[in-house]
Amino acid sequence: MTDQLLPADLLFGSNLVAMATPMQPDGTISEPGLVHLVDHLLATGCDGLVVGGTTGESPTLTEAESARLVRTVVALSQNRARVIAGVGTYNTAESVQRAREAEAAGADALLLVCPYYSRPTQAGVVAHCVAVADATELPVMLYDVPARTGITMEAATLIELSGHPRIRAVKDAKGDLFEAMSVMDRTSLAYYCGIDELNLPYLACGATGLVSVVGNVAADRNAELIRAVRSGDLASAKAIQASLLPLTDAIMRTSQGAIMAKAALAELGIIPHATVRRPLLEPLPSHLQRLTDALATVAAPA
Repeated sequence: MTDQLLPADLLFGSNLVAMATPMQPDGTISEPGLVHLVDHLLATGCDGLVVGGTTGESPTLTEAESARLVRTVVALSQNRARVIAGVGTYNTAESVQRAREAEAAGADALLLVCPYYSRPTQAGVVAHCVAVADATELPVMLYDVPARTGITMEAATLIELSGHPRIRAVKDAKGDLFEAMSVMDRTSLAYYCGIDELNLPYLACGATGLVSVVGNVAADRNAELIRAVRSGDLASAKAIQASLLPLTDAIMRTSQGAIMAKAALAELGIIPHATVRRPLLEPLPSHLQRLTDALATVAAPA
């Protein structure tokens, strides 16, 4: 069966994590940290590793670092999870080059953010995405996150892009459930929730899976949530989502997701340092205390 015919959960996985990029105190990428983090994510039920996305601090990674990161994670995962490489920038030529480098590094799929800062027209968004999708043989997950990019991928744009044979999925961080359901009804695009606060509603409305920041430390709970929804056990799904509320609040609603995901991983001893690259800063003591309290709540027996 060709990739064009495979279902999305085989192309990308269903329980995806927007993986943090472990760093040493000097800001260089930590290879030992990557080993421990990948092992942890695979052991807790993650079947898709999104490498070099926003939570991976993509704006501060060089092209060489991004490609090396993909190569390393591919080698560490040993085909136990799909590796999805973040390749989006505001420069189409650079995004095309990063896509080719990710393919050469062994990525299974690409994550392509709507081009930010430049604020292109919707026709420009289509041209950008098609150019990247044409550059490799890898399936593409579009990433619609207007809070970061300054523009949105309109429904008509998503419907048009769905006609490309390699554009297969959307990571939706827009939060418009009605639009998501409408696009799913009119296309074969698989939807992945990119807003941890809305994981349950998206799954209940037909999303294939999650691309979770909180999953860095709660991929096992996310796996349980997906299974509960798929089995029609909404009572259990609601209980799982409720149990994650303190942690989701601490990671996603204090300072910034990448900062807090790394802090959580360091608090649990999964990575040795919570270093982030400027302009990001390590969490305030009050944010860290909120996170510590939330981790204790999630770890407590049911």
